[in-house]
Amino acid sequence: MGMTVVQKILARAAGRASVEVGDVVEPAVDLAMSHENAALVINQFFEVYKGAGLEPRVWDPSRIAIIFDHRVPAESSKTANNQKKVREFVAQQGIAKFRDIRGDEGGICHQVLPESGWVRPGRVVVGTDSHTTTHGALGAFGFGIGATEMASVWALGVALNVEVPATIQVLVNGRLAGFVSPKDLVLHLIGRLTAQGANFKAIEYHGDTIRLMSTSGRLVLCNMAVEAGATSGIVPADSETLRYLREETGVRDEIEVVAPDPDAVYGQVVEIDASSLEPQVACPHAVDNVKPVAAVAGTRIDQVVIGSCTNGRLEDLAVAARILRGKKVARGVRVLVFPASWRVYRDAMNGGHLAALSDAGALIMNPGCGCCLGVHQGALGDGEVALSSTNRNFKGRMGNPKAEVYLCSPAVAAASAVTGVITDPRTLLNHQDTKTPRLAVVVTWW
Repeated sequence: MGMTVVQKILARAAGRASVEVGDVVEPAVDLAMSHENAALVINQFFEVYKGAGLEPRVWDPSRIAIIFDHRVPAESSKTANNQKKVREFVAQQGIAKFRDIRGDEGGICHQVLPESGWVRPGRVVVGTDSHTTTHGALGAFGFGIGATEMASVWALGVALNVEVPATIQVLVNGRLAGFVSPKDLVLHLIGRLTAQGANFKAIEYHGDTIRLMSTSGRLVLCNMAVEAGATSGIVPADSETLRYLREETGVRDEIEVVAPDPDAVYGQVVEIDASSLEPQVACPHAVDNVKPVAAVAGTRIDQVVIGSCTNGRLEDLAVAARILRGKKVARGVRVLVFPASWRVYRDAMNGGHLAALSDAGALIMNPGCGCCLGVHQGALGDGEVALSSTNRNFKGRMGNPKAEVYLCSPAVAAASAVTGVITDPRTLLNHQDTKTPRLAVVVTWW
């Protein structure tokens, strides 16, 4: 019986010829990532060694990445002290993959890892963040774990008691229409599967639409796989994966390409005609409460957020800038723009995108996660409504349980910023403006 991509990756990492769904394995970890919550991991890590009387040393400092991104710059003395603690630990342990609060490097962890070339196909990536599923866009098995589990990874280099998940195959064919994006595709998928529909499963993306999609778009699909309950989202590595790693991250060493077997067994198959999709919006207070934009058009908004680990890449900022260029944000609406990394920030600045957004009235923020989870920069007032290109909208997600959050693509967010109400971006621009360039990706391995 054939294996899916995730089965193949776990079999290799566990030193086995094959694994079956439901097997419990302890795979070797290729990359272990944390952000400011590394302070919690450090406490647990020291506890591991306390009883043994041994000097606490991580198993391999070259395989650990720590990125400050959730509360940057520090918003309180408590956060500042935790960050100080992490800096001291990083120096003590010799961890080189560390990104502090600087304007020349770093950013949101789920952008920094891939753009730095630290994520490779066929590898096991764990992170103390649920959106570690993002890294499946590069053909890796990425999944989130807790602080105690990460402490054991730091000590042993393996993830303990990992159950091999069943896999849902998602087949997407057809060309996305203008101003219909990977964010609309994944919102549609979550609406179909529901927020629990992929619990403890992997989502494996296939089809012509995926083959022609940029890595930036694939990162969106895998980032939000967890919003359907998935353990992991994954796009099998192909020519676009190799192009991204070679041309955009400078990787020069050998890259492993892992594809599913032709007779791999899937627990479920979901087929989507991408050409039939229109812009989607997830309504309060659940990510699977998804409706076509037309169903909620006209809803008043107070704040628009463009960015995050989901939609803060250069492609996202470029489409938002194209819509807002020469226009003005509606009075009474706040627009916050969070590039996903400082590299994206500089590229968007050099390309004129940030100027277009700022001239329209948007506030350009530093890369960070604070607004998305409501702990820093951009909390909502009672009764306020936010429209956001982030990934979650449950009650209180953006800092106030008395507010409402709608989720959408950067295009819908930008168009709505102009009108002050939820708006279909296709109604603002003519047909010629909405044409989406086709990516030239022609060679694949599955």
